[in-house]
Amino acid sequence: MDKADIANDYMDWRLEQALKARQQVAKPVPARVVIECVDCGEEIPAARRERLPGVVTCVPCQTRREKR
Repeated sequence: MDKADIANDYMDWRLEQALKARQQVAKPVPARVVIECVDCGEEIPAARRERLPGVVTCVPCQTRREKR
């Protein structure tokens, strides 16, 4: 095996590692689904939960939080 073959094998291995790392980053992280607002306990509308994955407050409570 000459230096070119060794370099080719290394580059193949490195490319494989980079592709695996990229696939890991590309996988979506499942958001914790919260149905009830953590502040008031009322149900967070489904449309809000779909538009903002991971949201934990309803609109009125979020508005109050942002005013603080």
